Amino acid sequence: MLQRIGTVQRPHRACLVNGPRLQIEDVHKSMFIEANPIPVKWALYAMGKMADGIRLPLTTLTPAAQDQVRAALQGAGLIKK
Repeated sequence: MLQRIGTVQRPHRACLVNGPRLQIEDVHKSMFIEANPIPVKWALYAMGKMADGIRLPLTTLTPAAQDQVRAALQGAGLIKK
């Protein structure tokens, strides 16, 4: 529905609604697959924005969740494949 609204109200901006918004949506979802801020910190590490490791009481992101966050970041073009 949001896509339709964006296209109807601003047809010249339809690419902004359909393109980057959809690419970043998976990143947003992946930030909540485990307790926040663990996925966010791991994503920042994967993007080279911070060092690896977090302090207690946080734990490391599970390998399965790392794969999901990595795939979302790659899909949005935030890290290389």
